[in-house]
Amino acid sequence: MAIVKLVLQIVLVVLCFLLTLLILMHRGKGGGLSDMFGGGLTQNAGTSGVAEKNLNRWTIIIALLWVAIIIALSLISKFHLV
Repeated sequence: MAIVKLVLQIVLVVLCFLLTLLILMHRGKGGGLSDMFGGGLTQNAGTSGVAEKNLNRWTIIIALLWVAIIIALSLISKFHLV
């Protein structure tokens, strides 16, 4: 079970970085972090609605996986399975 916990922790770290990148890729609504890191450039480039919808879907999927892994790790710790 220790291997499962280690794998979940590694996946959690990877998902944290991926989720941060996906959030920063969203189109800025004015003056936020996404504009600071180049999000305004995509707004001028005219991103399509389909690309924005797909980005939203991926962000939601990764966020749900992130939450599920956090819950799994807390249950493993609570019931001392490792």
